[in-house]
Amino acid sequence: MITDIVSTNELTKIDPVFGQLSFDNHEQVVFCNDKDTGLKAIIGIHNTVLGPALGGTRMWKYNSEWEALNDVLRLSRGMTFKAAITGLNLGGGKAVIIGDAKTEKTPELMTKFGEFVHSLSGRYITAEDVGMETADMDLVRTVTPFVTGISEEKGGAGNPSPITAYGVFMGMKAASKYAFGTDILEDRTIYVEGIGNVGEALVENLTNEGAKVYIVDINQERLQYVSEKYNVEIYNGSNLFAEEMDIYAPCALGATINDDTIHQLNAKVVAGAANNQLANEQKHGMMLSQKGIVYAPDFLINAGGIINVYAELENYGRHEIIRKTENIYNTTLEILQNAETNDVTTHQAAFDIAQSRIDARKKEK
Repeated sequence: MITDIVSTNELTKIDPVFGQLSFDNHEQVVFCNDKDTGLKAIIGIHNTVLGPALGGTRMWKYNSEWEALNDVLRLSRGMTFKAAITGLNLGGGKAVIIGDAKTEKTPELMTKFGEFVHSLSGRYITAEDVGMETADMDLVRTVTPFVTGISEEKGGAGNPSPITAYGVFMGMKAASKYAFGTDILEDRTIYVEGIGNVGEALVENLTNEGAKVYIVDINQERLQYVSEKYNVEIYNGSNLFAEEMDIYAPCALGATINDDTIHQLNAKVVAGAANNQLANEQKHGMMLSQKGIVYAPDFLINAGGIINVYAELENYGRHEIIRKTENIYNTTLEILQNAETNDVTTHQAAFDIAQSRIDARKKEK
């Protein structure tokens, strides 16, 4: 007789998926492992009511597998609502690969990951995200057609980062129109936290309009490069959130709006490219509202990337990509006004519109 294997507390801890706080009735979670290449990945499929789940692959050196699981659950859920509110016939999915993209990513690892994607028979379509490049998606394409964001030379829409940034720029202008009465960003003080591919492209848009931009990143080399290229200031202070600013643009990892930062935040608008900016959607969305800070919902204004890669599936061109991305401005304004009219947070207003589209499709089936 086997007894005393684990305590009650341990049983609670090892509940791998259904017990996670970030689990939101996900349809499928796939754990991928390959000893030869060192691949350890998780694919999360949240919802496929509107269509196949599409979402990028993120490679990150997570502190634990629990952290990676939490990330893929939150990110895949966000993709569901991003596609829904943008009017795309796609569901929400995401993948994470555990490892350092600079030192552990190999062609063999990427093709093996592509084989796992292929095994899902199109329920999940991948693309690039943090730690990934267009060349990586080209590699994945050699073993599966269920990938977007491939290079233009191979018939794809190319790197989605500039379009993602352009959508954030449009959403930021709409939020500024709502908060300040004008969408002109000239002389606005804007702090951009995270200057990867999307963050840099956003900095370019902002400096072209004459905004006063400060940049923040953990990569000092990258900071210096972007600072010199666009003539923007590097923030060297100790408390970014306490700085007086017009707009805070989180463009790194999520949950920067949390219990520790929100009380200090001295901005009038939050509009950035990061996913899951609110550590707790309901609580922190309400706290922003109570502080009079206009929040442009992240899953709406960072949807330019998914619009870009969706073009590969629907075969529409650059003109339509730009048109759909620019429409983020109108949708953002509509949601901000709806939130005020209905006395709800802007996140809730955006979520309700996305959920209603999913519910309507369910009734049709």
